[in-house]
Amino acid sequence: MFILLPPSEGKATSGEGPRLDPGALTLPELAPDRERVVTTLTELCSGPEDTAREVLGLSVSQTDALKRNLDLAAAPTLRAAELYTGVLYDRLGLPGLLAEHGTRVRERVLVFSGLWGVVGPADRLPPYRLSMGVKLPPLGGLGAYWRKAMAGPLGELTEGSLLVDCRSSTYAAAFRPTGAAAERTVAVRVLREREVDGVAERSVVSHMAKATRGDIARVLVGEDVRARTPQELVSALRDLGHTAELQPAGKPGTARTMDVVVRD
Repeated sequence: MFILLPPSEGKATSGEGPRLDPGALTLPELAPDRERVVTTLTELCSGPEDTAREVLGLSVSQTDALKRNLDLAAAPTLRAAELYTGVLYDRLGLPGLLAEHGTRVRERVLVFSGLWGVVGPADRLPPYRLSMGVKLPPLGGLGAYWRKAMAGPLGELTEGSLLVDCRSSTYAAAFRPTGAAAERTVAVRVLREREVDGVAERSVVSHMAKATRGDIARVLVGEDVRARTPQELVSALRDLGHTAELQPAGKPGTARTMDVVVRD
């Protein structure tokens, strides 16, 4: 089983580890594709600041991110587990999970990235800023760029495994399992349930969804859940106290949706 995560827009701004070693990252065969993105990003951030901020979707107050993008080769690194911050990662607690269940975490968790494509929690990375939603000239949209580059290597890595997809739509664009792989994919949707005039009503939530996805990922790793099918996944989460509901299957070759219900 693999757990697919988005990164976080908020990131640590400094590290203390050795310089980046591209060959040591998860899926080292992606090195040429990563180098193209790094080179293109560096050229962009070396030019006019206004242009770079506009392309990257940054405000004037975020100009420091441009300098970090220029220091990728020389900057001290830190593990992805410490680099990514924010609501999902606060609830997930990757550093603690790595300390307690290192092998399990390294083998099951994949974090998607606009700059690196996909990385593992123990991969050492320099601080950077590049969203998967960026259209980086001349490479174009990074979702499409990485979808083409990663389809083969990532498909091979995850072959035969259940995929628990906790990504946002922006990062889901970088890897879309098809056929039998899609049928082994479960997209996690979070619903909020509250009682209104004595009637239970449900709605899709956004900010709370990040926290809940972090909780789900943490419990799957921490409790050593080894589900092989969407049905086994739902059963395991229910046994662990979560309200999880698997939506009916669509047409063949499509992913299932699993609703995780949180109540006020």
